[in-house]
Amino acid sequence: MEHTQPNDGSTAPGETSPISAVGNRLVGSDRVLAVLKELARYPGGVGLEELTRVVASPKPTVHRALGALRRAGLADQDARGRYVLGDEFLRMAFAHHEALPEQVRLRPVLEALAGRFGETAHYAVLDGREVVYRAKVDPPTGAVRLTSTIGGRNPAHTTAVGKLLLARRLGTVEEVEAWIGDSPLERRTAHSLCTAAALHRDLTATRTRGYGIDDQENETGVNCLALPVYPTSPTVPTGAVSVSALAYRTPTASLVDALDDMRALLGRLGEPHS
Repeated sequence: MEHTQPNDGSTAPGETSPISAVGNRLVGSDRVLAVLKELARYPGGVGLEELTRVVASPKPTVHRALGALRRAGLADQDARGRYVLGDEFLRMAFAHHEALPEQVRLRPVLEALAGRFGETAHYAVLDGREVVYRAKVDPPTGAVRLTSTIGGRNPAHTTAVGKLLLARRLGTVEEVEAWIGDSPLERRTAHSLCTAAALHRDLTATRTRGYGIDDQENETGVNCLALPVYPTSPTVPTGAVSVSALAYRTPTASLVDALDDMRALLGRLGEPHS
């Protein structure tokens, strides 16, 4: 006997799957997820009218999606009637993040690096053509903070962490060319390396010296030095830890000069081991 469920508005009659899309029109669960993702872009809350415009769906449809999210505790309304992420969503997100073993083990290291340099420390992993920031510690109060966020992404070829991790995977210029493929490398600043030849030379130098450098290649006025870390694998770095600094205050040369300090703070987490 076929099992059916009542239509609560999240799946229109005739839809073959609760997670689908027709053209550019969001339907079913895709619609609810789109509303949830959009809420994350408005920490101060967003009204129904604006949310309807951004999601490009009818107001009753968006309202039903918000109702489903509110029932699950994933969305809420503030005193002004604006919609925000719900406490249950935040609880799940932070609980999941804090439970990840590499973040737990690397947090004290990032705090020590931020304190030592008075700059921002990150832990990031490689995801295709991008790096994803899994952890971040800002410097002590009084220092300028960067706009990077946990879960944020940047092009791998413009970042110290990305180039450090790519250097282990792309050993020849042919491999670099294949990795680039038909999608040109994004030029974030005048210093970005946007050709296969230039990136290959940098990756070769990175392998030789054992650390990655971003000399204002991702953001003008910001440089970075990255080292590999081995929190979950004894032989393969699962990511990289970096110190991102304002160039006028902590130039690249100063970061390189302090390389031994960085390695000492990483300890065994920064060394392959058996």
